[in-house]
Amino acid sequence: MSDQADMIWWKTGVIYQIYPRSFQDSDGDGVGDLRGIKRRLPYLRELDVEAIWLSPIFASPMADFGYDISDYTAIDPLFGTMSDFDALLEAAHPHGLKLLLDLVPNHTSDQHPWFVESRSSRDNAKRDWYLWRDPAPDGGPPNNWLSEFGGSAWHYDDTTGQYYYHAFLAQQPDLNWRHPQVRAAIYEMMRFWLRKGVDGFRVDVLWHLIKDSQFRDNPPNPDYQPGRPPHEQLQPLYSADQPEVQQVVAELRAVVDEFPDRLLIGEIYLPLERLVAYYGIDLSGAHLPFNFALLSAPWHARALAELIDRYEAVLPQGAWPNWVLGNHDRPRVASRVGAAQARVAAMLLLTLRGTPTIYYGDEIGLRQLPIAPDQVRDPFEKNVPGVGVGRDGCRTPMQWDASPFAGFSTVEPWLPLADDYAQDNVVNLSAADTSLLSLYRALIALRRRQPALQLGDYQPLAAQGDVLLFRRVGGGSSLLVALNLGAAPVAVLSEQFSLDGEILLSTFMDRAGERVGATLDLRGDEGVIIGPVPDPIV
Repeated sequence: MSDQADMIWWKTGVIYQIYPRSFQDSDGDGVGDLRGIKRRLPYLRELDVEAIWLSPIFASPMADFGYDISDYTAIDPLFGTMSDFDALLEAAHPHGLKLLLDLVPNHTSDQHPWFVESRSSRDNAKRDWYLWRDPAPDGGPPNNWLSEFGGSAWHYDDTTGQYYYHAFLAQQPDLNWRHPQVRAAIYEMMRFWLRKGVDGFRVDVLWHLIKDSQFRDNPPNPDYQPGRPPHEQLQPLYSADQPEVQQVVAELRAVVDEFPDRLLIGEIYLPLERLVAYYGIDLSGAHLPFNFALLSAPWHARALAELIDRYEAVLPQGAWPNWVLGNHDRPRVASRVGAAQARVAAMLLLTLRGTPTIYYGDEIGLRQLPIAPDQVRDPFEKNVPGVGVGRDGCRTPMQWDASPFAGFSTVEPWLPLADDYAQDNVVNLSAADTSLLSLYRALIALRRRQPALQLGDYQPLAAQGDVLLFRRVGGGSSLLVALNLGAAPVAVLSEQFSLDGEILLSTFMDRAGERVGATLDLRGDEGVIIGPVPDPIV
């Protein structure tokens, strides 16, 4: 068990991600905004999360809905004003809510003044702030690198007769992170927000920041399957996750460390063994390199047990783990595992060792909504249609109540609402003692009360059939978590460890106080937390 010095807010609390366009509209334009988020702070306080992370709210042409920034220190009018942001921050902090911003340092908008200058002339002082290359001998792109959003990652610019690199849309040119002035400019921008009192950053596509200095071709991916996104045809050996990126991560962390009690999170889609490198040497990198393994893990007890064990095994000494079940880029958990197992998934997320992040709406069971072709807004889906990469379905508006447009807006929202919003909404689910929302609240409250769930060790016990068992031990207590990942009832017996204890919480929320002896009976799709549990029988 960690000592009192480890009682840090980002270790013991829960992070809640808000996609601002879809949380709450306050001005009747069908798009969520900062005043809307401020209006819903009481809901977040009642949920008892520690921090809210906002997807980008900066000035942007919205080619990729805010991930193409034209001014890093301005609020886009779609979301409000800087005064609205200040008011949100001032309202959140007194109630114990931290506020994290989405930092997008890999690329800017092509309308950012830096890029406007850069593309104006080969001799411009900001030319090398971006990645410009001469055409190949045949006049084509400089190498074979592919954009994650489809097609070549190189865009030819007629003005200067060179190509510029864009890992995503052509409207999102990549910055040259080997240039010291680029680094200095981004770091000063971070300080602007940190001085305002922002509690940290989630850094977008952190593993992309540095590219191979020789711009070598990426090798083919031998595991590529037809029907997958086209960019997966190549292994990004030279276009991402370069060794030199670790120095950049350390520098980002150093900026954050200039201000007390701030947090640096990194978005990194890499295998666990490479992901953990982003904690940095002597933990001088990201506090939390985001662990997205649950987003694609097979929903089977053995597979999950092996994943958790592997992650715990590769964590550097002293590194703090983290877990994510959903985000703005991946299908909703309720659709991935089913509505019944979404309750079990919630218990898993909130009882594993490490910091959990909840994606807005997962706590009320929002599903991945099918989007009709004429309603598609996502540029990824528009560029690469028909292979299931569309992200609109996990970005639909929050369902607050049964009023028109689910209480999200007074007009038709920017994305459609699910047909069930009149039933499945915050008001209705708050009134139901056994709803998914009530379960999330109970789980978070239990984490608050149980030191073992906040900072305790993780001890695997068993993963057989559909049942996953583990213990959390610390602070003088020991809790057992038993999850049935199947639809059939199961009886759990053990000679290796004791099940004796009292059920503190069931995913069905109807067994609190029930004593458990030699056998634990689990209903289909049920998880329980039992405590206190005696030490294992030796």
